[in-house]
Amino acid sequence: MRKKPILLRHAAQLITLKGTSDQPVTGKKMNDLHIIEDGAVWIEDGIIQMVDTDDNVMKFFCNRLQEAHVLDATGKVVTPGLVDAHTHLVFAGTRENEFDMRLQGKTYMEIMNAGGGIHNTTRATRAATEDELYELAYKRLNRFLQYGVTTLEAKSGYGLTLEHEMKQLRVVKRLNEDHPIDIVSTFMGAHAVPAEYKDDPDVFVDIIVNQMIPEVAKSGLARFNDVFCEHGVFTPEQSERILRAGLEYGLLPKIHADEIEPYQGAELAARLGAVSADHLLRASDEGIKQLADKGVVAVLLPGTAFFLKTKAANGRKMIDQGVAVALSTDRNPGSSPSESLPFIMNLGCLTMGMTPAEVLVATTINAAHAIKQAHRVGSLEKGKAADLVMFDAPNYSYMQYNYAINLVDTVIKAGNILVEKGNLLI
Repeated sequence: MRKKPILLRHAAQLITLKGTSDQPVTGKKMNDLHIIEDGAVWIEDGIIQMVDTDDNVMKFFCNRLQEAHVLDATGKVVTPGLVDAHTHLVFAGTRENEFDMRLQGKTYMEIMNAGGGIHNTTRATRAATEDELYELAYKRLNRFLQYGVTTLEAKSGYGLTLEHEMKQLRVVKRLNEDHPIDIVSTFMGAHAVPAEYKDDPDVFVDIIVNQMIPEVAKSGLARFNDVFCEHGVFTPEQSERILRAGLEYGLLPKIHADEIEPYQGAELAARLGAVSADHLLRASDEGIKQLADKGVVAVLLPGTAFFLKTKAANGRKMIDQGVAVALSTDRNPGSSPSESLPFIMNLGCLTMGMTPAEVLVATTINAAHAIKQAHRVGSLEKGKAADLVMFDAPNYSYMQYNYAINLVDTVIKAGNILVEKGNLLI
């Protein structure tokens, strides 16, 4: 049966981000949201058919009003569906004991080098079945949806063997098929050096390059290839080898860069033309300049800095220097255990000096560019997927003024109403 059209009417502010699909938004343009007051959207067959003032939309569709499902957005802000461009969605186990250790003074890298951290989650993920991983991740996706996220990226990286990395990627594929949220998959076999290769990490790099990447590419289970370029994990030289190997097999490069200390990660991302460089808490001035020059999207993760009690990335400086900035939850069990992208937007303002307009751009169209999805999501324009979020807020600044509060009222994904009055409908 054909779905009824949806007519969303009288939005106080309709954030369209019109005309941003071709290139990520940079500089002062990140404050231009292309707002329509008293806005309306006509949706049919899961696609946006018209975005304009309520008067203009009604001129075109008034004769079809009786057949439409009408949503009243009076007094509310409507945005594109939120896009989370960096998550570690599929994993087993929790690490609240490490949270206690960090509160007592242990650092993230100290815990990891002692066999905790990523290694802890790897053991739990290896022990879990595909069905167990699927059920755990499905629940996380439901929470993402209630926070307004309609598209996200999901990385492997908690298997660290071909068998278990493929297991994670198969779970991502199943979730993408079964859950309404669209999921873009990233292979991250280079998330950590397994304990069994601690004394000879180059052997593990050989395995990633010669065994894992070819099989992952052959399977079609991932679009991107990511590496944790950090002192004590993978060197810039090892990282470049891994990312170039991925490119040879059609896997586009992403990089966890300069999170703990300056380590030439941003420079490597620029040199390779990576789709994104993520974290960047300690990126050098030269690295930031090169990211801007090469058009690499900086995916910043203020929730991770907040949880690890460290200084956030300098989002203000990056934007002022022309870097395209996106924001993400970095949802993972060790350093950012949250699905609340709206809270990450709050942190973008409060800890990185971004404006309320900039964080909206960073979690919609720029995040879509960071995972090569801007042709279909990230802005409200005719012909794009009908992914929208209605916030119980009179204006977009109010959304950031109220921090750690979920103001999501309604979520529409591909023309389906999946959250209404804050309640999940699936």
